[in-house]
Amino acid sequence: MAANDNRQVIAVADRAAMAATAAEHLLARMAANSGRVAICLTGGSSPKQLYQLLATDPYRSRIPWQRVHWFIGDERFVPADDPLNNMGMARTIFLNQYAPTANIHPIPTATADPADPDRGAALYEQELQSFYGADTLDLARPLFDLVLMGVGPDGHTASLFPDDPALDETARWVVGVPRANVEPFVPRVTLTLPTLASCHEMLFEVSGRDKRAILTRLFAGENLPANCAQPSGEAVWLVDREALPENFGGQ
Repeated sequence: MAANDNRQVIAVADRAAMAATAAEHLLARMAANSGRVAICLTGGSSPKQLYQLLATDPYRSRIPWQRVHWFIGDERFVPADDPLNNMGMARTIFLNQYAPTANIHPIPTATADPADPDRGAALYEQELQSFYGADTLDLARPLFDLVLMGVGPDGHTASLFPDDPALDETARWVVGVPRANVEPFVPRVTLTLPTLASCHEMLFEVSGRDKRAILTRLFAGENLPANCAQPSGEAVWLVDREALPENFGGQ
């Protein structure tokens, strides 16, 4: 695994500015594709303000809802109506109100064995491959138009944690994660690095003073999962002033 040294880092004033900037990136990707659009969302606290913004005018009026499909990069293996469910948050805030039901693609967590995230992973892999129209990813034809990402305090992204064997997975598109390194300590399902990388743009949102320490390590090139997420297209990191490491010389 190699560190991501091709990223564009954009410093923003605060979380509101981050949400507005992220929304514009999202809308630009939709506008660039006149056909079927695929957006991969993320969970956690980072994207909440973005999702709230997308539910307001003028943003929601600029989204071509009928041709945009919404996926999720990872999921906590809890019921769909559990407050911890990542896609559940996005559905509550904006998807259920505006997106066609057929265009929302949550990771299935209601399997025969609630303690078996591998089953949910296999089902989601099948759904992604059906949407893509092939069981092998082509670098010339990205799966997603845009993938939203975040960074955990340990440098994880999606549900890919440091030293987890899933980081080296190249065949499977989606894997089960039986144990999480951070709260909430529930099993997860996550897209693998090659699947997440199959995109025109990977957009990270990182905010808050509590993220400054891990960003310092990431920007120094430490071999952590968030540095190993290298998209086939653009890599853009939105970082607010509180999270930005001291003496950072980026944009």
